[in-house]
Amino acid sequence: RSAGGFVLGMALASLYGVLVLLAQGHNVWYCLVTTTSLGAGLGLGMAFSVKVRATVLLSLPHIFTKEGKMLMLLLALGMAVQGPCTNILHNFSRAAESLSCGAELALNQTAERLQRAQEPLLNMLAKIKDIAQKAKVVGDHVRKFFCSIMDSVSHVARALRNVWLWLANMSKVCNQELGTPYRRCLRLFNEAKDNCERAIPLLFFLCYIIITFKPLCGLANFAFLFCIIPQYIQSFLKRKITVPLTDALDRVRREFEFNISATHRFHINLNASKTLGEVALDIMEGVRLRLEPTRRVLGLFTHISFCAILYMYLQALRYRHRYLRDDTFDNVYITRRFVELDLRRAEQGRPTVLPLTAWERGRYIPPAVLWLSRQERRQYGLQLVGVLRHVLLGLSIILADYSLFWLLDLVRHQLRGEIVARAPAVLGVSVNGTGYTSKIFRDLVSAFDALQQGNVSVLSQRCLLQPVEPDYSTYLSMGILYGICLFIAVFGSHVARLRRVVCAAYYPCREQERTSFLHSTILARRAGLARALRQAITQRTADAGQGNLLLFLTSR
Repeated sequence: RSAGGFVLGMALASLYGVLVLLAQGHNVWYCLVTTTSLGAGLGLGMAFSVKVRATVLLSLPHIFTKEGKMLMLLLALGMAVQGPCTNILHNFSRAAESLSCGAELALNQTAERLQRAQEPLLNMLAKIKDIAQKAKVVGDHVRKFFCSIMDSVSHVARALRNVWLWLANMSKVCNQELGTPYRRCLRLFNEAKDNCERAIPLLFFLCYIIITFKPLCGLANFAFLFCIIPQYIQSFLKRKITVPLTDALDRVRREFEFNISATHRFHINLNASKTLGEVALDIMEGVRLRLEPTRRVLGLFTHISFCAILYMYLQALRYRHRYLRDDTFDNVYITRRFVELDLRRAEQGRPTVLPLTAWERGRYIPPAVLWLSRQERRQYGLQLVGVLRHVLLGLSIILADYSLFWLLDLVRHQLRGEIVARAPAVLGVSVNGTGYTSKIFRDLVSAFDALQQGNVSVLSQRCLLQPVEPDYSTYLSMGILYGICLFIAVFGSHVARLRRVVCAAYYPCREQERTSFLHSTILARRAGLARALRQAITQRTADAGQGNLLLFLTSR
């Protein structure tokens, strides 16, 4: 049993709860459940189990390894998504709301001005329609009067037509009846002349005496004079009555011919299913829905702290297992036990390995020195570059968030006032007189008065931009995480050496076996290298037929 282990386990669980609640901002119930579970497991396990104590202590240095660094970077990325990135979207939403509010305000003011200018014009059109209706009534009465006149004139015309037909018929009958005796007389004289010529062809000249009596037929034309009187009356009626009457009727009809037309095209459609603010919010909602899956996936990184602890515990178990089973695993440290072993071998006259060669000092190092082994130096540069790349990404997100807030706050500070545009001078136009025309002109003038007297709000407090201030505690938490990552990249290899110290403290016999194995490995490597050099030099000497200084030195 170990009271210190129990206290350490509870302290680690409490530290986890504070980190999850304050740094990551999770739900209180989530923090309570996970912290209680973790505290029960760590406290009881470290209090009653040596294996659990060793594994938990091994887990702590694992935070400073490459895997721990990646978990820290994932936590920092999750906090960047939940903090600055979300704040950027909120500020864009606020800016869109402010812009849509300004556009909607301008649209409403434009609609108000159009409505105020439309009312006098509609009144003018109403008066024009009233005039047209009254003119239509007058026109209807005139049309009825004119139809009555036309009916009366048509009746007179029908009577005159009957007289006309009677006179024409009378003239025709007169010509037929009275014109026949004269033609018959002429025909008789002509037939008598022809018969005479046939009877006495030798004395035909005597027949011309008959022609001298033909003028006597003119006595029959005195009765034909009565046929000329109807023709004269007919032409007189046509000249003095019909034509003037037709002209007079046409003139009267032209006097009452008029056309009133009023055409207006005034179409304004200000109706919409959604306002500009709702349209802007719908656009931002669409963007948010598109980014929601990515945000949720990245948001899961803030919930992996509990899983990260389990992962570290499993890594510690894996390290412990390999430490106990594999002699070559992480066995490159020249410890105090190694030096004591080498001194005992020197006292016994057996081969030693200290001091190490230059090549061996690059591979085998004391655990407390600041310089790194060859393998640690190989990973040092890559890890540092990777961390700096992630730090640059986080700083870019923070800079974008704060720059956007600073810009929007500057705009808000500059637009705190309220600007109302008014007409610098009002031009008055008065229309005097009575009647429809004067009323129409007065309505037109009132339309311009309505436009001049209106006030236009150029800048209103209702649409003032209100940006969301960044959460500086999130910036601080991200800075701490990135600082830890930089510390891991620089000093992680030194801290990771504590894993061997923990295992050596809990398993001293196994540490002694590993120390002996490392000492034997170095001796075997030296012996193998010397033997290989001796064989190579001997082979070359046999081929050349002579020795050299190197062969002499190696033989020594």
